Amino acid sequence: MPKYNHKIFSKLPNVRTTIFTTMGQLAQKHEAINLSQGFPNFEPDPTLIDLVSQAMKQGYNQYAPMAGVMELREGISKKLEQLYGRRYNPDNEITVTIGATQAIFTIITAFIGHGDEVMVIKPAYDCYEPAIEVNGGIPVFVQLSNTDFKVDWQEFRSKITSKTKMVIINTPHNPSGTIFSKEDMLQLQQSLDKTDIIVISDEVYEHIIFDGLVHESASKFDGLASRTFVCGSFGKTFHITGWKMGYCAGPAELMHEFRKTHQFNVFSADHAVQKALASYLKEPQHYLGLNQFYQEKRNLFLEGLSSSRFKIKPSQGTYFQLVDYSGISQEPDEVFAERLVTEHRIASIPISGFNTKGIDKHLVRFCFAKTNETLEKATEILCKL
Repeated sequence: MPKYNHKIFSKLPNVRTTIFTTMGQLAQKHEAINLSQGFPNFEPDPTLIDLVSQAMKQGYNQYAPMAGVMELREGISKKLEQLYGRRYNPDNEITVTIGATQAIFTIITAFIGHGDEVMVIKPAYDCYEPAIEVNGGIPVFVQLSNTDFKVDWQEFRSKITSKTKMVIINTPHNPSGTIFSKEDMLQLQQSLDKTDIIVISDEVYEHIIFDGLVHESASKFDGLASRTFVCGSFGKTFHITGWKMGYCAGPAELMHEFRKTHQFNVFSADHAVQKALASYLKEPQHYLGLNQFYQEKRNLFLEGLSSSRFKIKPSQGTYFQLVDYSGISQEPDEVFAERLVTEHRIASIPISGFNTKGIDKHLVRFCFAKTNETLEKATEILCKL
């Protein structure tokens, strides 16, 4: 192609290739065991695949309704009410999206403009800030504590200004594997009282919580539910991340604005997959059994690392485990993670890039949503470090 000297004004001048892509490519190049990116390396339930195939054969191959297949929205509404005691009207309070990331991007686009401030709890999943910045917003960071990844609510309240339009929370939390307690949610509710601040509650790992702990959805709390978009992911729940299927639920007046943007962004999500999920969702055990399923994998991973030199605090939720490698090396986390791949053929995710100002506490994240064989091979190598 001929080269032109275009004067390009980038809306995201500081965005680089994501660490997920970088580590994924390194893992592939070095044929490493990939515990970096957050996706399972095992197949989903064949029943779900059969349901999609049936839906395609039955003719569900054209556009779905803009807000989503009604049967699926009804299933989501029923699930949320049974689990959290909050009924969302499937007509005007639930929208099916192309993954939770699209839901989050669309919410931010619908409500955030130039100069608006959005509070982000750090370390944070890397899709939040670019979505804020590309819409002219300003991310305002609240860094979780270094030891227990708890929010300093006094600091949180001190950063609320007249420009604050939105807060993004994530529980269970990626990458730390911690969860917001009931007290945390009440503190958030109190902090936002008498404001018009909107909340995005990223709850994509809602069904992956361990050791008898409880997921405190924003939908449980009256003062939060009235201002919150709760975002969920079928991809995370049913081991189908490549299908890109999620949803959001929120008050009708907020959802009305969301759909204005949604309809001109993607219009609708895959029709056949929605029909399949509507049927699959009717059996609650398909999602209620995830806690035990992933706790067994977490425990296997932790047991395998019990003789290692890593310092480990067991994950409370998600399918991620942070490990502190300071007893092995004092290298920056990105250097350590790269060396893990190139020298030991284990891929992880360094955490500094998710922190405010790149704070480096010698932590890397492993994904244990893998076969037991993969986890056993990985821990055998890691214990030799």
